[in-house]
Amino acid sequence: MVYALRIDDAGQFRDDHNRVVTLRGVNLAADSKLPQTPDVRSHMSDQFFEGDTVSFVGRPFALEDADSHLKRIRSWGFNTLRYVYTWEALEHAGPGKYDEAFIDFTIQVLLKIKAHGFFVYMDPHQDVWSRFSGGSGAPMWTLYAAGLNPHKFATTQAALVHNMWPEPESFPKMMWPTNYDRLACQVMFTLFFAGRDFAPRAILDGVNIQDYLQDHFLAAIAYFAERVYAHGELDGRTILGWETMNEPFLGLIGHADLTTYPATQKLQSYTSPTALDSMKLGSGYTLDVPTFGFGSFGSYKTGSQVVNSEGDSAWLPADYDDSRYGWQRDDGWKLGTCLWAQHGVWNPDDGTLLRPDHFTMAADGTKVGHGDGMDRYFVPYWVRFATRMRQIVPDMLLFMQPPAFDVPPHLEKLGAKFPQMVYSPHFYDGLTLIRKHWSRWWNVDVIGVLRGRYLSPMFALRFGETSIRNCLRDQLAAIRKEGVERIGPDVPCIMGELGIPYDMDDKKAYSDGDYQAQIRAMDANCFAVEDNGLHVTWWAYTAVNTHQWGDSWNGEDLSLWSLSDLRNHAGVDTPGSVRLAASKPYAYAETGADISAVAGTRASEAFIRPSPLHTVGVPQACGFDLLTATFSLVVYADEPAKEGAPTEVYVPDYHFPNGDILVEASSGRWDLDRTGQRLYWWHDDGRQSIKIVGMRGNQTPLTAPTPCETACQA
Repeated sequence: MVYALRIDDAGQFRDDHNRVVTLRGVNLAADSKLPQTPDVRSHMSDQFFEGDTVSFVGRPFALEDADSHLKRIRSWGFNTLRYVYTWEALEHAGPGKYDEAFIDFTIQVLLKIKAHGFFVYMDPHQDVWSRFSGGSGAPMWTLYAAGLNPHKFATTQAALVHNMWPEPESFPKMMWPTNYDRLACQVMFTLFFAGRDFAPRAILDGVNIQDYLQDHFLAAIAYFAERVYAHGELDGRTILGWETMNEPFLGLIGHADLTTYPATQKLQSYTSPTALDSMKLGSGYTLDVPTFGFGSFGSYKTGSQVVNSEGDSAWLPADYDDSRYGWQRDDGWKLGTCLWAQHGVWNPDDGTLLRPDHFTMAADGTKVGHGDGMDRYFVPYWVRFATRMRQIVPDMLLFMQPPAFDVPPHLEKLGAKFPQMVYSPHFYDGLTLIRKHWSRWWNVDVIGVLRGRYLSPMFALRFGETSIRNCLRDQLAAIRKEGVERIGPDVPCIMGELGIPYDMDDKKAYSDGDYQAQIRAMDANCFAVEDNGLHVTWWAYTAVNTHQWGDSWNGEDLSLWSLSDLRNHAGVDTPGSVRLAASKPYAYAETGADISAVAGTRASEAFIRPSPLHTVGVPQACGFDLLTATFSLVVYADEPAKEGAPTEVYVPDYHFPNGDILVEASSGRWDLDRTGQRLYWWHDDGRQSIKIVGMRGNQTPLTAPTPCETACQA
């Protein structure tokens, strides 16, 4: 198969001219987590449980709208899309029943993407397992396969589901991640990765539930990939490769004391049951559960709340007709009783814990700690995935993503490293994301805390905006270094997700049009990416984003673009929008340049920024100073740039209107293509540098204050 890019021995993406390619793009799209028909967004309850008959045809957007969305994204200088799809979209009707219409539709969208010149990598997305356990990803039938009853998740708090919240508008912000530490997620991920060891009685169709779930998941992805490549027009020139699973979780693996919170549980918000409490609640117990808030210094206890006063069970009743999906459940696995109770973990009659070490002892008698879970259970899954996908296309790129914020597995030592693979971790500035507030005054080195680098979290505090920006940079540097050390220097690192909330400070910007907090937060993250020379796909683009419901998923509002911020070329606001004069850079506002590229964007100054696309030689340093509209690039080239293959830099009209720029280059010549927003640079070999500075229409430097500068001076 012909590939647009290859990975060299130094972990650089190279094009056909041997230029280094920088991948910079966005996740397409956040609303692909949700079915199109019926259009059930996470704040809607009607038809929510009609999970078998949904259709995702129409996500991420209607085919007739594709060109306008893709043109907009391309105009931002993005060349890469992380394409979001879900297992549910492929196999919602039941085991082995694939949605051919969705696959056909996706192929048509991918052809549109190809026409706009994007690179793509395919993301089988999940969050806290499934829409029915408060997130996205797996089809509803997987919960029934595990013996769970999603209709009772709300009352038992086996999961906190936005769709089942009595007043959707009051759903606590960023509460959905707490579902990882509730019953439904703990059950599903433990079974998916380690059912053979910790639930040997869970047999469906003659195989353990671990194999049943993994087999179906991998088969669905493989079938999807085979259909895509069979089309003929979609190959490695567009689809670089496929990713393992979005933000996998290891469930209860290695949890040594089910009566306490594990050390890995850093986020506690609203109610916070222990693992044993979750088992009890799921079996009909009524409990007084501790509640937590999230403040400036993390989670803190606020009181308690009585949960499951109805005495409901999160498990299917004993008399449930289990023939719905056609599987045969083994006689040794009884419905109506907690699966962990059936394995002797606890006694449901009196609530006593019988085997506190159950999830630390493998079937072969060896001890399993949390740190061992990655090597022992995630890596075999990774090998299965990689082997199966390479059977389809032997040289496709494989994108490996470990559990979020975990140290990656040592693939070289484990013999699980594959050639032409990519490390694709995620990172979010946790305090900004959870609090929905950008603080210029202090932040925390979260990676340092998680890696145990401080005697006390107090030592991880960083004060002042410069220190905070450097802290974000250093955390990304640490993540990249872990990939180099444990996977290899020949494996490139792309930040698969990185982003900020736009509904900061109770949606203040949506009423006054002042996006300065968002601009500062996004610029800090962009600086961290650029200073580390990383590739990135930002989270996210959402075609249905509005100020009221954000991305229409669990109250998140991270989309770079919003329907509510649309503004037409005549400057007339669309219904529900606000004028964004306060967030437009001075030069852009003064020149009256075409705003079609940025209509509907938020914090545009920050993410629409110059960047290298194809570099002759290896980039040594790269950055953009938002306040002075100055871009700098240093490269080291083994040979001079050729006539047909120069260094290419994205130079957006947004910051350099009318093509008025001052360029200082160490050698060679340059040319500006205003239509394509590209600067072509033919330079000598050796160490070379270029600086691009924005100019006013009268050819004087851009010195007038932008709103961001004014805020800084204040």
